[in-house]
Amino acid sequence: MKTAEIIMIPVTDQQKAKAYYLSLGFRVIAEAPDGHGGVWLQMGLPGESTSLSLARFHGIIFQTEDIGSEVDGLRSKGIEVGKIDDTPWGKFAWLKDPDGNGLCLHQK
Repeated sequence: MKTAEIIMIPVTDQQKAKAYYLSLGFRVIAEAPDGHGGVWLQMGLPGESTSLSLARFHGIIFQTEDIGSEVDGLRSKGIEVGKIDDTPWGKFAWLKDPDGNGLCLHQK
């Protein structure tokens, strides 16, 4: 894993949350249909590489250079990782920590 790329924060009202984060100095990076009937809303602070996604569920997305090797390495350690999804936004593979927190690998 290279870096924590996106931290997904569960919100009940995306537009209300968006207004709040804008007032804190965040800017909108992306706001578009997410392909699951919702809206992908990603915000970040100017000059920072880690961003927030105001979403329906929690998770942390980690950037990786080679998702296939990363997944193979995790599985060799006995860590359960979901299938690699190839999307227009890159490749993603989800896993959960022992407490059920969602973690995701992302290769651009």
